Amino acid sequence: MKFPRPHTLKEIAQILGCTYSGPDDFPVLGMNEIHRVKAGDIVFVDHPKYYDKALQSAATVVLINQKVEVPEGKALLFSEDPFRDFNELSRRFAPHQALQEGIHTSASIGANSLIEFGAVIGEDVVIGADCRIGSHVVIHAGAHIADRVVIQAHSVIGSDAFYYKKRPEGFDRLLSTGKVEIENDVEIGASCTIDRGVSATTRIGSGTKIDNQVHIGHDTVIGRNVLLAAQVGIAGCAVLEDEVTLWGQVGVNSSVRIGEKAVILGQAGVTKSLEGNKTYFGTPSEDARRKFRELAALRNLPTASEQI
Repeated sequence: MKFPRPHTLKEIAQILGCTYSGPDDFPVLGMNEIHRVKAGDIVFVDHPKYYDKALQSAATVVLINQKVEVPEGKALLFSEDPFRDFNELSRRFAPHQALQEGIHTSASIGANSLIEFGAVIGEDVVIGADCRIGSHVVIHAGAHIADRVVIQAHSVIGSDAFYYKKRPEGFDRLLSTGKVEIENDVEIGASCTIDRGVSATTRIGSGTKIDNQVHIGHDTVIGRNVLLAAQVGIAGCAVLEDEVTLWGQVGVNSSVRIGEKAVILGQAGVTKSLEGNKTYFGTPSEDARRKFRELAALRNLPTASEQI
């Protein structure tokens, strides 16, 4: 997420009431999670296990709960609770926009697009030409939907990310300020849910077709001409390259990458990144032919044991 205007390190420190290390006028342009940061962004880190990753990332401002040496070309914000303060910046620069009934006056609807009964379209949503938005679809603020997109009844686009910090008093949500972008010729079935990015963008590539009751987690990037069958579940920050196929009830772990033209057979569990141009099956997913041979061998074990 980029701020409406550039800020200085001193200004951000004053907003949070924290100390800092770096020039007062060090530029701060926005904020993002570790996997999407760019120069000018703030990233937060609150566990020693991830200090090096944050300090060596592309982010030039690190919100951290430990006094450490400042890497060259970067600045630090020192906070007792970086998670809390990252949320504070989210509230200030991207306050929650409550949905209203119907189509928000700031929404843009392209030529020949059909919005069916009961759909709710939030602030600053952009919908292109020749789209069909089904009955009782909800599209949250800031979503961008290109041309010839179909979204069937009761789907929700841009719901908040499932991202929590465990505290003694319970779970604390990391606020979502990101968006959803859906490219040309995408079709989304009934009762699907697509979470917006925490601070960046969840993206669905052109030509992708999504069956009913599919969930796509925050900051996931799906390529072009991908097929997702019914009840697929994809956790946050995953990447599916072009022409990937996931058959029914496949589950995909967070932060994995599935290579171009890979096929994942039904009910498989993808727990790690997979190469493209192969077919996979099982949990954890492996090459389907090898997995089938293993299953055949297991089936023959009772007979083999009797012959020993």
